[in-house]
Amino acid sequence: MPAITPKSSHASVTVVPGGAVKGVSGAVQGDGGAVQGSVRPPGSKSLTNRALVCAAFASGASRLTGSLVSEDTEVMIESLSKVGVKIESLDAGRTLVVEGVTAADSAGNEVDGPPIEMFIANSGTTVRFLTAALSAFGGKYRLSGVDRMHERPIGDLVDAISPAIDGSITAVSDGGCPPVEIDAKGWSGRSMSVAGGVSSQYLSGLMMAGPIASKPIELKITGQLVSIPYVRMTAKLMEAFGGQTDWDLEASQAIRVSGSYSACDYAIEPDASAASYFWAAAAVSGGRVTVEGLSEDALQGDVGFVRVLEQMGCEVNATDHSIEVVGGDLHGVDVNMSEISDTVQTLAVVALFADSPTRVRGVAHNRFKETDRIGNLAIELRKLGAQVDEHEDGLTIHPLPAETSSGQGDPVEMETYNDHRMAMSFAVAGLRIPNVRILNPACTGKTYPEFWADLEKLTGRPHHWQGGLTEKGKT
Repeated sequence: MPAITPKSSHASVTVVPGGAVKGVSGAVQGDGGAVQGSVRPPGSKSLTNRALVCAAFASGASRLTGSLVSEDTEVMIESLSKVGVKIESLDAGRTLVVEGVTAADSAGNEVDGPPIEMFIANSGTTVRFLTAALSAFGGKYRLSGVDRMHERPIGDLVDAISPAIDGSITAVSDGGCPPVEIDAKGWSGRSMSVAGGVSSQYLSGLMMAGPIASKPIELKITGQLVSIPYVRMTAKLMEAFGGQTDWDLEASQAIRVSGSYSACDYAIEPDASAASYFWAAAAVSGGRVTVEGLSEDALQGDVGFVRVLEQMGCEVNATDHSIEVVGGDLHGVDVNMSEISDTVQTLAVVALFADSPTRVRGVAHNRFKETDRIGNLAIELRKLGAQVDEHEDGLTIHPLPAETSSGQGDPVEMETYNDHRMAMSFAVAGLRIPNVRILNPACTGKTYPEFWADLEKLTGRPHHWQGGLTEKGKT
């Protein structure tokens, strides 16, 4: 019998709080009991796409191990292949051999005629990193995506590049949003100024593009820089490929970039943002979950999420190769999450089961992600019976009434807005609250196609696909 897969536009999934089903690496102790087990998430999306960019414009062949296989990485691979990068997929895509291109190869793109069309779906890393990289590399390109991508701002990045580009770059949609059109012979070497308040990916993209431009570049940051750990991650990854960065954020708010990329073998860490859902499962169930392959010295700043859980009453046990969270009595916290903003939705769900309100600050830029991760998150949490106060820079989440958090209530349909992090966060709520129906669960394929299978293996709790099912391979 052919396997079945859900159509993302019509399917839903219900996570079952109780009913123990034996899992591969974890199990539930009794009906709705504590989640206990271990899990290794797939490779980091952030690291995979950064490594792909550096390897693509390096001399020689790089080998990337532990790579993420997902929509976001697939659109990056497909786009890079259009400029002549050869990428061989091994081990079901978890190992990638990347044969880089150099500045001499860009000459073939400097011709009259239509631009190279690149479809980047709703991948923020792909559109931002390639906007910078391709403008430095040279050629004619048009980067477009789904409707939501054409609502996500990229004007600050385009404005940063415009004074230093030998050619032209334009964000076509209203408000400085994609599609992005590039017609360039590279960068001139002039310094650039970029706003830091909307997305650190603007700065990361410019940093990675510096060695592609084959000349030293000074990048000046205006305003407050959000998600600084991601910028540090970018610098460390660049160094592995031969790029050089000189930081002076305190004195002059500037980063100087130089060097050139050379091929290397690079091992990609498991995704720390994805790990947050499993740590949260331990927190809300009073369980014990170990995430393998990550330590507190990981390049990804989102491992810091466990210390927020610790503030809330959980126990954290970290080794050189794993981080374990043990659930406890949960208390509300007041926390600035500007450096770990991709875990805000996860924390908001955990906060539902605390004994006092939780205030999340410093994440105004979350409104410009795959969806409005402040306004739309508040709408959905209220469906569960929660009081949620929306602020300009975040949220206040009040604990659920006792009758809701203890398992009473009518079925609730949770809209995901085609946002993978909405779906995965609401799955955690479904471990405590019955009849949580998550719409469009296949949106997790953006960064974690195996999420639902891994969740069931860990928790031992089944989930049920409902509606929109087709036989695999048929339409």
